[in-house]
Amino acid sequence: MSEENSKNGALAGIKVVDLTRVLSGPYATQILADHGAEVIKVEPPLGDEVRDWGPPFYEGDASYFIGLNRNKRSIGIDLRQKEGQDVLLRILEEADIVFENFKTGQMEKFGLGYEDVLKEKFPKLIYCRISGYGADGPLGGFPGYDAVIQSAAGWFSVNGTSDSGPTRVGIPMVDMGTGLYSTIAMLMALEERSRSGQGQFIDMTLYDCAVSLLHPYLANYLLSDKIPQITGNQHPNIAPYDKYPTKSGDIYIACGNNRQFLGLCEVLGQPELADDPRFKDNGDRSQNRDALTDVLRLAMVNEDGEDLCARLLAKNVPAGPVNDIVQVMSHPHTAHRSMDAKLDWYRGAGTPIKFSRTPGALKSPPPKFGVHSREIMAAHGYSEGDIERMIADGILVEERRK
Repeated sequence: MSEENSKNGALAGIKVVDLTRVLSGPYATQILADHGAEVIKVEPPLGDEVRDWGPPFYEGDASYFIGLNRNKRSIGIDLRQKEGQDVLLRILEEADIVFENFKTGQMEKFGLGYEDVLKEKFPKLIYCRISGYGADGPLGGFPGYDAVIQSAAGWFSVNGTSDSGPTRVGIPMVDMGTGLYSTIAMLMALEERSRSGQGQFIDMTLYDCAVSLLHPYLANYLLSDKIPQITGNQHPNIAPYDKYPTKSGDIYIACGNNRQFLGLCEVLGQPELADDPRFKDNGDRSQNRDALTDVLRLAMVNEDGEDLCARLLAKNVPAGPVNDIVQVMSHPHTAHRSMDAKLDWYRGAGTPIKFSRTPGALKSPPPKFGVHSREIMAAHGYSEGDIERMIADGILVEERRK
């Protein structure tokens, strides 16, 4: 990410008020912040709870928080107090976007509901709420974390092995997928506003996003009426698409068409496999995947995995080693793609969005709690006396309450 182009980010001039905590919302707003949006992270007196989700920690903040909150400024406000609500309203005066993931109905309890207050007060404001299940319906209002939604939305049922049984996907992709969907929704709403001049309410739920990400299992079921089963490392629709052991470690091979399968067979010195009636087309290979797996495992067990992957890639056959995190972050391609971002003490994944004219920028590491409270308040017209009084009254919070 290029710091010198930070003022020219694709979202430069967009102001985002981020009331979210934990993962999905902060992940979305970090994407916006990486690309030039001004993001003000409004934290409750206790702070974003993932500041405590460690170890590891850096100066009191957990890696979980650090990985989601760069390029933002933090202010602590007690929204339970009327004057705290008034402060938020002033911060919202020039905002384009507000994100929140409180329990549904909480903003209304604060007197800050979209329909009741914000829509009329700020007609151009785009308001995004992220919740577990939405405000209504059979599960409306209930809380939801990533793993719980994975379970409820069917992800466990198609992930794992016959030995493990239904298993959580290790990466919190429901939360992150919801963050990505929410970012897309924000950009859509900004584009629509450029034509209509009006903001709108966006109702995002972890549950909806989890269901939408069930591909291809949901599509398979809806067409075949067969309940999808756990496939381990294999793909339910494609073969070979699996992990294979070699003498130097496991590798993964994915053949999406007959040409790639022929290339695999040629590299393994067994071109005749491509003409075997059991393996001629993907449908045949899928029907006979156990036999195919046995043949391929035997052919690869004495191969050097790294060398085999190189030869397969030279044949345009997708293949790669099963790397750990250390190997990923030390790989020269990670550096080449600017995916190892560093600034002062901070280190994280770079932005995967690569613009030619307006690249993303790493401008600042994740903020300490409330560190920008005074400057944000001053920028919104509050005097030093006002600020000191509100700190004394516990409306403006500079140090996390325990």
